Amino acid sequence: MQAFGNVGTDPIRREAKASGKVYWEFRVGESQAGIDKFPTWYTVRMMKPEDPKLTKGDFVRVTGKLKVDYYFSHEGKPAGTLLIIAFEAAKISKAAAAAEEVAAVAAAAG
Repeated sequence: MQAFGNVGTDPIRREAKASGKVYWEFRVGESQAGIDKFPTWYTVRMMKPEDPKLTKGDFVRVTGKLKVDYYFSHEGKPAGTLLIIAFEAAKISKAAAAAEEVAAVAAAAG
């Protein structure tokens, strides 16, 4: 899947408890101007040790696998978040993103 949106939190370097592998985690808000009143928020997990060199506010294209991450809240209630296991998160300009979306729609239409 691909998501286009703004980075909502600075990437944080984390280490998997079981494997010890380093990954980066941050939030991305995706919305379509004029259509969505509220953005769709994703937690993005980059399973690479290299710093993604992104900061809060950057407009990005995230490519990866969408999953739902279930957990229990601090109150003990079941909760969940949309999680993208990403193999790419690239900073792009909004004009470039619009051109990519048009090309993707055209390719899908065949």
